Amino acid sequence: MKTNPKQKTTPSPRLSRRNFVGQTIRGLGAVALLGGLPRGWVGSVYADDAPELKSMKFGIIALTDCSPIVIAHEKGLFKKYGIDSVVSKGANWAAIRDSLSTGDIQATHMLTGMPIASSMGLLGSPKKPMIIPWIMNRNGQAITLKQEWKGKVSDDPKALLPFVEKAKKLGEPLSFAMTFPPGTHAMWMRYYLAAGGINPDKDVALITVPPPQMVANMKIGKMDGFCVGEPWNARAVADKIGFTSILTQDIWKDHPEKVCAFAAEFADKNPRAVKAVLKALHEASVWLDKLENRPEQCEIVSKPTYINCNKEIILGRLVGDVDYGDGRKKKDANYMIYSSRNCNYPQPKYAVWWLTQFRRWGMVSGAPDYEGVAKQVMRHDIYEEAMKEIGYAHGGLNTDKETLFDGVTFDPAKPEEYAKGFSVCNLKG
Repeated sequence: MKTNPKQKTTPSPRLSRRNFVGQTIRGLGAVALLGGLPRGWVGSVYADDAPELKSMKFGIIALTDCSPIVIAHEKGLFKKYGIDSVVSKGANWAAIRDSLSTGDIQATHMLTGMPIASSMGLLGSPKKPMIIPWIMNRNGQAITLKQEWKGKVSDDPKALLPFVEKAKKLGEPLSFAMTFPPGTHAMWMRYYLAAGGINPDKDVALITVPPPQMVANMKIGKMDGFCVGEPWNARAVADKIGFTSILTQDIWKDHPEKVCAFAAEFADKNPRAVKAVLKALHEASVWLDKLENRPEQCEIVSKPTYINCNKEIILGRLVGDVDYGDGRKKKDANYMIYSSRNCNYPQPKYAVWWLTQFRRWGMVSGAPDYEGVAKQVMRHDIYEEAMKEIGYAHGGLNTDKETLFDGVTFDPAKPEEYAKGFSVCNLKG
């Protein structure tokens, strides 16, 4: 029977389905269909690899190092691995911690020490086991001092000691701010002051201020110095509110900084979702470490939704252009990194170092379980599995010693000896 090519015909439903399925089987193999795609296909992954849940909310604080989460969201990398992402900016680190604990957010930008403190129930944190399967960045923080010390204090904290002693005698101790008691900025500030012979718990007032509020608080004279992530140190210089004393990478080159943290219970129930997040963060981090992409990074993260800061202020230190604000300028080779130099591997030794500082400053009584806590929190097994699935060759476990700017060497094999070896400390038990 001939068919008029101009005549519109409608095949019977049975014949239409048979032809459709037959053509699909030839094209895709013996696969049943759902919505024109193989059953189980989610985003660009099959059901066996698909996350256990489709949507996840990610927490961030307004800092340059939130960029991996923002870029993975904005460029559709979470979606590529089966996650519909929502990014939620927190008011402060305590709010971020509480949101992760309650499940309001499922993953978050977080200070390295926070999952450790939460897992142990320290420093006001309700005991809630959390894990670190991903380090988000290294370097890129600084210590800023008030304008009136320009030319009197440079990068050596020993120059602060006379000012500290004078204020203490007057009964008006100097105030230095950090962002959260067990966090990175607290530890850099404590380490810096102690290297100058200043006890942060006895000689000065150490206060907590959210990162975006640092500059405003220094402007009204609430503090004499602060430690925070970028871009707020650069912003203080640009606004002529303060000057940079020292970059944290000059305290400890390639130090661990922020992490992507999860509640341990969530990670146990949703292992594929966690790995999907890590895979997306990997792609975002590789993109971020190409310097030619950093102007675009700043264009994106400078928006009010994220950091809410001038993109030029963010960009400068991201490419190593450092103006200290006191006449010193340099091209810094150790700017913030997100992927290179085995950046993302959650090294257990970093948790051990944090525990030595908790011990040093009396945040724990007696020697903590260095090895046990590090194993519980730093989940390099999850990281390794996720990277293996995408064929990425990471740098692996590192147990090398680390020497900080005061010349003291940290040996991860001897943490208690290290913690008790400082002349400025507040050991308990």
